[in-house]
Amino acid sequence: MNDESLVYAGFMPAGRPTTKEAPVLGQRLAALRKERGWTQPQLAELLGVTVKTITYYERSASNPTAKTVDRIAEVFGIDPSELINGLDARPRKRKSGPPSRLQLLFERLSKLPRSKQQVVADLLEGFLEKAG
Repeated sequence: MNDESLVYAGFMPAGRPTTKEAPVLGQRLAALRKERGWTQPQLAELLGVTVKTITYYERSASNPTAKTVDRIAEVFGIDPSELINGLDARPRKRKSGPPSRLQLLFERLSKLPRSKQQVVADLLEGFLEKAG
């Protein structure tokens, strides 16, 4: 084996792929890690654990300790309940009815090129300064 295959093989989980779905914590952990563009080795280093431990958390751990959940949540900058439940722990406002005209305009604006967005933003800021 060459050096590259040894490094690669060291990070591969042993055994055959799991047929069970990963627990919510594992799914959320993997999603958060990928959102940030982190590899399992990078996350392992941040948490001070092994890559095998990260693999275990992502694929199998259904009952991690509170200390583990707190540490993972701290590294990601989220509330532990968000990690456990897979939901955003912050309360969300419920909206009733159709989107406002301003929201529809904002959606259209967000599809414009950045340069045109900047022109509209400058116009709006100027208007608000004069009006307010």
